[in-house]
Amino acid sequence: MEGIVLALFVCLVLALVSKYLTLPAIPFYIIAGVVMGQAGLGLVASDQISSFFSDMGLIFLLFFVGLGLRVDKISENRSAVLASGIIDLNVNMLIGFVAAYLLGFSFTEALIVAAAFYISSTAMAVTSLVENRKLMMRESETIIWLMVFEDIAMIIVLALLSAGDQNLLFFAAKIIFALAILYMLAHYGKEFLVSILDRDDELPVLFTFVAVLATAGFAVFFGVPDTMMVIGLGAVFATTDPDAFEQHARPFKDVFIVIFFVFFGITINLSGNVSLYVLTVICLLAIVSKLISGVLTGLYLYGSAKSGLEIWANTIGRGEFSIALAVLYGSPPVAVTIAVMVIVTSLVGSFAAKYSGTLLHGFSGRSRHHGPPPHRMRMGH
Repeated sequence: MEGIVLALFVCLVLALVSKYLTLPAIPFYIIAGVVMGQAGLGLVASDQISSFFSDMGLIFLLFFVGLGLRVDKISENRSAVLASGIIDLNVNMLIGFVAAYLLGFSFTEALIVAAAFYISSTAMAVTSLVENRKLMMRESETIIWLMVFEDIAMIIVLALLSAGDQNLLFFAAKIIFALAILYMLAHYGKEFLVSILDRDDELPVLFTFVAVLATAGFAVFFGVPDTMMVIGLGAVFATTDPDAFEQHARPFKDVFIVIFFVFFGITINLSGNVSLYVLTVICLLAIVSKLISGVLTGLYLYGSAKSGLEIWANTIGRGEFSIALAVLYGSPPVAVTIAVMVIVTSLVGSFAAKYSGTLLHGFSGRSRHHGPPPHRMRMGH
């Protein structure tokens, strides 16, 4: 318990510093964990209590992913989601997988690295748009839809990695059946859910917490990934009052996710046989690949490389989902590689997003806008 208290105190200080410097806190949490953990000073070690709280951080993070998947809004804007998402997926997954495989990772390890390489940090992207006052620029909606597409792609990756040696059809059938149960409970119990959320006592918070944990427990009992079920719970709750569920679940997510990141750093073993050359190549390619996909997206949607650079600047940072993949499926070399990539890209991305205007200044004149911008709509976040 003393280790958790120390870790949280250090993270509180780092959160204050990162907010003051307008930098993402995630890389600092990971670095703090590395310094305090087995690879550093050895002040804090992982135990059952910290593992439980870290698991809670991951579960509530994925619950928030589900809450953000508003099926009706995705279907209304499917052309914008697909156009930007497919470019982003093909460029980054391909470059990430080929690079990792050629650098000596096994096929499965290369797939995990590629998925972490591909998925930008939704928290960092949205935060950079808000803090840098860019929500009204035309590229902001494309950036948000990219994050939505990546969340959906992550669900598919999680399903494939979770299947292991099981029969894929039987495994998929179990997941669909379990998700159908959640949907029916939410659909036929909608009035009950709304009545709970409308209360001003402790019941809404307690209900949200218990619902998330009970769903994870049901998943383990039923033999399906708890990650998938918690995302599914968020998605079905999004059909009722997602804003209320976000409000009641956010305190748990915000605290537990800090423990998740710092104890990920604490458990990292830097003697994971990953050379500096491999880490450097992966980090450089992670930045360049988002540049390529961003420019291609900007040219396709707006006929403008400058728009592509703006998209790139706000999607460089990898973060929470990349770390989740490392925790769930990564070997020690994979975990080290992803951790270093997250630290480097999140720091580079924060500066690129903040000073994107200076980066774009080198492009003379204004790029002509070919065709109408993507249909603007009010997001549910």
